[in-house]
Amino acid sequence: MELYKQVPAEVVKILLVLFLSFLIGLEREEHKVSGGTYSFGGVRTFPLIGLIGYSLALVSGIQLIPLTIGFAVIASFLLLSYWHKITSEGAGVTTEMSGLATFLVGALICYGHFWVATTLCVASLLLLDLKVALERLAVRVGQHEILTFAKFLLLTGVILPVLPNQEFSQFHLNPFKTWLIVVAISTISYASYVLQKVTKKQGGIVLSALLGGAYSSTATTIVLARRAMREKRPRLFAGSILLASGMMYLRLAALVTLFNRQLMSVLIGPFLILAGLAIGIGWLWTRIPGGKADEVDGEYQPKNPLELLTAFIFAALFLAMLVATQEALTHLGQAGVNTLGAIMGVADVDPFVMGMTQATSALTRVAAVAILIAASSNNAAKGIYAFSLADRKTGIQSLVFLATLAALGLVPIIWLVS
Repeated sequence: MELYKQVPAEVVKILLVLFLSFLIGLEREEHKVSGGTYSFGGVRTFPLIGLIGYSLALVSGIQLIPLTIGFAVIASFLLLSYWHKITSEGAGVTTEMSGLATFLVGALICYGHFWVATTLCVASLLLLDLKVALERLAVRVGQHEILTFAKFLLLTGVILPVLPNQEFSQFHLNPFKTWLIVVAISTISYASYVLQKVTKKQGGIVLSALLGGAYSSTATTIVLARRAMREKRPRLFAGSILLASGMMYLRLAALVTLFNRQLMSVLIGPFLILAGLAIGIGWLWTRIPGGKADEVDGEYQPKNPLELLTAFIFAALFLAMLVATQEALTHLGQAGVNTLGAIMGVADVDPFVMGMTQATSALTRVAAVAILIAASSNNAAKGIYAFSLADRKTGIQSLVFLATLAALGLVPIIWLVS
């Protein structure tokens, strides 16, 4: 440590420039040897570029004009190299861009931005060394998936920050919180969507049911019930449908935790018990001889959860549920809220549950009861969907499982209202 303090700061900077530039040059040298074609620079050229960037930054000080001119000169040399390559054999521009990055590494170190310079060097090395893997990824990821991710960034990074974080009207409607809820649900659905894309036709029906339940247990139930009609494997599909409904409780637990910790402290026990029972029994049911879970591929592929129209519709539904819930509480009391939850559970439980997360601490138990009723109503509705769409055996087993789960979901209400 004492020796380090005695070394002039400029010596340390120069050594760091040489080290980082040498690493980039070494990677390019190996590429040049393995490629067998013309390639600009190597273990000597890149350190020289780094030193030039450092020197120009040193003499420039706070005046950036000399540094900018030097950058333009280096870029001109690199442009000549690129022109030579494309006129002779045709090649990419990666090496030339690496040269520009090396120049910036030297300048950043001169100005004392060691972390930024090191990060830039490491990122450059990874991008250069992972060429084959990245090109394979580009082939596997279609244009549609890139557009989907762009929509995710639009929802989270563009729309959310510009919305006002304040309450409007007598119903205390907050645009920022409303869209934050849309973002939270979209994020969980998008994560499940990506996992299902990655595991396409792998893991069988059980994995498809688990991931689909995190995305939408109702949609997964309908898809599995329709497929059960042609597969004729009641234990496998009935158990998988129950698995999807168990995942619904985990999904709701994650969402409620994000927006109302006090409400989640009341619901965490019932949610985990119900999820554990549904997932455990569902999985065991699929393993009973005759299920043959590994012989059936998971064909279910969810729709894009990040359609902008879907996001706006959900936001509108959430606001409508928020207003309806406040009106029901004001004029009809807890009975009105419970009735609203039972009705909403038949269609889509998410807007209602998210509306309940906005309840005040005084209404925590009221909101918890309504959420449990909505979830049980949703399970009962899914049982009817499965009974109507699947073959007879699968439909009966699914209806029994989901009706039982719905009934068990109402048991905690006895404790909450006592």
